[in-house]
Amino acid sequence: MYQSSHEAFLESRVLSATPLELVHLLYRGAIEAVQDARHELAGGRIVERWRAISRACAILTELSAALNHQTGGELASRLGALYEYMQRRLLEANPQQSDPPLGEVLSLLATLAEAWAEISKPATEPESPAHPWSHPVQPEPACAYGVGSWSL
Repeated sequence: MYQSSHEAFLESRVLSATPLELVHLLYRGAIEAVQDARHELAGGRIVERWRAISRACAILTELSAALNHQTGGELASRLGALYEYMQRRLLEANPQQSDPPLGEVLSLLATLAEAWAEISKPATEPESPAHPWSHPVQPEPACAYGVGSWSL
């Protein structure tokens, strides 16, 4: 099967990504899918809109399935509820051919992606470490995702 250079690059990026990077990639993919759905809605392309909404829902399902409710506690529960809410809004937007639910989901995803990007930033080195040979430890983010739960 033929694979474009973009697909090969994306596959390589996904396979080499850390769990934090994977979540960020999923958020970006969901954002792009919702943007595509809005574009297709504006153009009156029903099948393409449905495909874009389906892609966004599938990504939200993957994000929800990756939540680790045991270690994530309340954060995992809240994220799960938010993902479910966004899926409902997407599924409402499709038959209603309505842009406001798509815009709402896009805004929520953008906020989550921005927050996730902040969580994922590497810790900065302290100005004067206690020991010159010690390296700063990057703290684990307060997230609900388990390392072994990815199945892309």
